[in-house]
Amino acid sequence: METGLLHLHSVLRWVILLLLLVTLFSAIAKKTTIRSSSLWLLISAHIMFVIGIYQLIAGRFGIMNGRGTDIPLMKDTFYRFFWIEHPLMMFVAIVLITIARGKAKVLNYKATAWLLFIALILILAAVPWPFREVVGEGRNWFPGM
Repeated sequence: METGLLHLHSVLRWVILLLLLVTLFSAIAKKTTIRSSSLWLLISAHIMFVIGIYQLIAGRFGIMNGRGTDIPLMKDTFYRFFWIEHPLMMFVAIVLITIARGKAKVLNYKATAWLLFIALILILAAVPWPFREVVGEGRNWFPGM
C-alpha cells in the first residue's frame, strides 16, 4: 500500500501542475471556465495533501516508523526536506489554492492569478525533483518507469 500511495502522490503531482497551469491561464485570459478548473484543482490538491500527511506519519520514512528519534532533524538534509520544508511549503501552496478558489468563484481574476502564481512557485520549489541532490537515488520523473 505504501508504494501505491507514493506512486499516486507522484502522479498527482503532474495532475496538479497541469490543473494549476490551466487555471492560471484561465485567470489571465479572464475566462469563466476558471470556476470549474479551480474546483478540480482544489479537489486534487486536497487529496494530495491527505496522502502526503499519511506518508509523513506512516510512510517508509514516517514519524511512526521510528525514524528521526535518533536523527538530529535540522542537520540531516533528507529528513529536514521531507519532514519540514516539503510539507510546510505544500501546506502554504494549498492554502493559497483554497483562497484562490474563493476568488475564482466570484470571478476576481487578478487576485486568483496572483495567488495561483505564488502557489505554483512554492510547489515547484518544494517538489522533490530527481535532479535535486537532497532527494537521493531512486526518484524518477514518472513513477514506476
